[in-house]
Amino acid sequence: MGQPSSEASNAIIYTTLGVFLIMGTGVAWTMRNQSKGDFLAGNRTQTAIPLALNFIASGDNGISEDREDEQGGDLATCWTTKLRLYPLGSGILFTYPEIATLAGLQGVLVYALASALPLFVFALLGPIIRRKCPEGFVLTEWTRQRYGTIAALYLSFVTLVTLFLYMVAELSGIGQVVEVLTGLNGLPVLIVECVITTIYTSLGGFRISFITDNIQGAMVIGLLVVASIAIGVETKIDTSLIEPSGLLKDSLLGWQLLYILPVAILTNDFFLSSFWLRTFASKTDRDLWIGITLAALFILIIITMIGCTGLIAAWSGVWPGSDPENPLPGSVAFFGLLENLPAWVVGFVLVMSVTLSTAAFDSLQSAMVSSASNDLFRNKLSVWWIRVAVVLIIIPIVVLAIKAPSILQIYLISDLVSAATIPVLIVGLSDRCYWWRGFEVVVGGLGGIFTVFIFGAIYYNDAYKGAQLILLEDGIYQEGWAAFGAFVAAPVGGLLWGFGALALRLTVQWVQAKRKGVRFDALDRPVVVESDSEAIQYVAGGDLETILSNGQESGAGKVPGKFF
Repeated sequence: MGQPSSEASNAIIYTTLGVFLIMGTGVAWTMRNQSKGDFLAGNRTQTAIPLALNFIASGDNGISEDREDEQGGDLATCWTTKLRLYPLGSGILFTYPEIATLAGLQGVLVYALASALPLFVFALLGPIIRRKCPEGFVLTEWTRQRYGTIAALYLSFVTLVTLFLYMVAELSGIGQVVEVLTGLNGLPVLIVECVITTIYTSLGGFRISFITDNIQGAMVIGLLVVASIAIGVETKIDTSLIEPSGLLKDSLLGWQLLYILPVAILTNDFFLSSFWLRTFASKTDRDLWIGITLAALFILIIITMIGCTGLIAAWSGVWPGSDPENPLPGSVAFFGLLENLPAWVVGFVLVMSVTLSTAAFDSLQSAMVSSASNDLFRNKLSVWWIRVAVVLIIIPIVVLAIKAPSILQIYLISDLVSAATIPVLIVGLSDRCYWWRGFEVVVGGLGGIFTVFIFGAIYYNDAYKGAQLILLEDGIYQEGWAAFGAFVAAPVGGLLWGFGALALRLTVQWVQAKRKGVRFDALDRPVVVESDSEAIQYVAGGDLETILSNGQESGAGKVPGKFF
């Protein structure tokens, strides 16, 4: 490719990072005296356009890859790929073109729609959750209020682990992009990126992430336009290759992805606290709807444009290349296109990649700190301890990013965990399902994963392969029906186990009520207690009696929801 010199590449990378350091630190310094609440969240402060840019910069989900370089560093190297979900970041340059080489135009369009449309779940459910939990800023706070502490800690654990590994994936991704685009060692870049985002995030918290994402989101759009025009002008398509490629035809994989991707991406979005922070930050519900609509539109365009580079690579003869014994992997089809383009185009792509990575990483960083402070410490830590936590959490992330991709294999399970957990979690959003409690959520979530194992053991006729399916060891794009079946088994199994847990709980509570000679009240409708400041909702009559006997000064308004 028209690769910039090592000096030019270093200048582009570190100048871009330097701009973010100056911009982020400068803005963060003006916020150094903000309250702890403002550091962690920004409820009802943002209008539509900033929200849209933030949702673009924070990113919707993509499918990242765990890659093992078997031979060396050139593009023709045979890389083993295992694909998994992760937010819009530098890895999109690998991911979206590859889906085009695997499932053609059908796959690109399905992927684009499945990535953009799930954002509307925040516009639909965000106002409902905000009304039910106005003081919260992450999903786990509503979970604690609705289902109790145990269910909240369960959701918090899977959320924090997911965010942690997303951050590892993003650092691993930018390192790989730098190596492919420039031939430089990606390790110094990911370390410097960590240092820079940590500096301004520890100073400014969520607010600084929101502000930098506005600028970064606008930059990504502009840079993408320039790079797209350059590729369109410089690349010559051989029309004789279009029909034989078969990329305009539908395929079994394409139809499977029509179900797999929406389920995987939609449910995984619930685990991203960065999205919930921005949802709660919307000034009004109207701002939220407008912001998400604009963000979904731009994400749809971005994914389609980048995904189509895989088609262009195929139709211009770049992919799979002229050597049948050493074909170009679909994951580097985009970079194959760049080989025939001027060095300045590669420079633009490099700036875009660093910008995407920095934007995604600081959003995940602030989301993890806000989530941990709320979920584990109930926001009782001082802002300085929170800032120390921002710094400390980076150390293991960098260490694991260096060891990737092998470490990232454990993250594949989060795709199925979200598919199993979220359906049983959102049942409680309906006031008609007042009888649904935290026990059902936890049992349903874990039961959904166990159902994937059962399905896999039956499908493969091998218990060990059934266990491997939980980790999606062969990726989402594997042949056959294993991945499709896993994403059916997880939510359906989760709901079945949840209703089974409901029946068990009600049976136990009915037996206990009979033994104690008291009224069975597990199916009583919620009781609303009016106080001077708010209406407080409780699940069962027994709770009401306890609260009234203790008096209103007992902090009854903070009593969590029911687990059992």
